[in-house]
Amino acid sequence: MPVCPQQRTTRAGPATGPGPGGPAYAWEGLAIIDRMSTSQPQSPQNPHTGAPGDAPRPDPIRFYGTSWVEHTGGYAARRAGLAVATALLTAAGALVLWLGYLGLRNSETAGWLRALVVLAFVICTVMAFMRTWAGYARPADDTVDESAFRSIKVVGFVGVLLAYLLRTLVEAPGEKLRRMDYDAALDRHRRLTSKRSRNPARRKRRGAA
Repeated sequence: MPVCPQQRTTRAGPATGPGPGGPAYAWEGLAIIDRMSTSQPQSPQNPHTGAPGDAPRPDPIRFYGTSWVEHTGGYAARRAGLAVATALLTAAGALVLWLGYLGLRNSETAGWLRALVVLAFVICTVMAFMRTWAGYARPADDTVDESAFRSIKVVGFVGVLLAYLLRTLVEAPGEKLRRMDYDAALDRHRRLTSKRSRNPARRKRRGAA
């Protein structure tokens, strides 16, 4: 029997969503997405110290990277290889200077001029060695312009190589200064983190501001 339009009744109820489960599942999914978006991501860990990712990171050293921190990643092998390579370069540089001296001695150059050239090379070599060695052991002096010693280090390049070789026998050149700076930065970071953890109210006020 046909039903008249006036006799048709609509059943009130929740409208079904486009997917299975209706709006209840849709609202639950939105709540999960909201929790995921507002949750704080985990900070990456520093592989050397285990500290959060905002902790200070060590400065790399040429040819060593950051292997000097824990003396890992082929640190000893790099030191041995660089020591051998630097020794060969130092010997080659000394040989070049000796050949140059022999050529100067066999020429018709005056004796006083030859002595002056040799003295200049010796002084430059000694000064280059001392400046290079001091740069590995002591912080740089801001009042001294290192660019003024560039020409001296070029002439006395054997002294630069010799200082690098001797320092490599002790540690990675520049490791002492890098470690001092890195340890000081870690100490400051630990103290700052400890203060924040002891006073959460201050942290909340900062976040509200």
